Amino acid sequence: MDFTGVIIATLLIGGVGLFVGIFLGIAGLKFQVEVDKKEEKVLEVLPGNNCGACGYPGCSGLAAAIAKGEAPADTCPVGGPAVAKKVADIMGVEVTTGKKMVAFVKCQANYDKVTFDYEYTGIMDCAMMKFVPNGGPKACKYGCLGYGSCVKVCPFDAIHVIDGVAVVDKDACKACGKCIMKCPKNLIEMIPYEAEYVVACSNHDKGAVTTKACQVGCIGCSLCVKQCESDAITIHEFNAYIDQEKCTQCGKCITVCPKKSIIKIEKEG
Repeated sequence: MDFTGVIIATLLIGGVGLFVGIFLGIAGLKFQVEVDKKEEKVLEVLPGNNCGACGYPGCSGLAAAIAKGEAPADTCPVGGPAVAKKVADIMGVEVTTGKKMVAFVKCQANYDKVTFDYEYTGIMDCAMMKFVPNGGPKACKYGCLGYGSCVKVCPFDAIHVIDGVAVVDKDACKACGKCIMKCPKNLIEMIPYEAEYVVACSNHDKGAVTTKACQVGCIGCSLCVKQCESDAITIHEFNAYIDQEKCTQCGKCITVCPKKSIIKIEKEG
């Protein structure tokens, strides 16, 4: 066996490997992308859920935007005021933390309170209801369909369908807004965590139509408007709306609502 050829081949391969290694090392140093230290620190304090509710591709995308000054310190809805304060400290800016917000489903028409036009046995997904007669089996075309599209999209297990209606666990909700974007009926909204009195209905039909479809549907009678001393309630397209900024939580509206469309959200503990 000619060991000279083996040695030469070994040296050649070794030399090529050494050259490639040196070349890659130099290239790595030359084209190295420096990471902003503030970006790293911001990323460390963000929740890490990568839910995309902020409008950026995950927490890393938001951290980069904040570090570049392209997004404010309080952009993360999941982190809330606590995370906003930490991010603001890192960036050396001030941030005014607002009220804690949570999602609320404006419907309480469960199986016992709503009228059904027919029995549905198809795919259990709210988005599919646009392909079935009348937009779903429930007589009320504005109410919760109850097939859990919002449940599936919630990354925090904060929504559950109970007796045919989606219900939000406000202590588990992080106000990411994904459920709002997913609901085909547009009946989920953000309300202050401390809100006590809310209109649990999204109906826009006249009273006679509403009464036939749902026992607890708002009929736009205006009794709550007349009873409210803080001008916090208005009627829009036969549906009452409570301005939580004006509401004094007196509870007088709930006592006069003939359909019990206004409910009180009980506080935990």
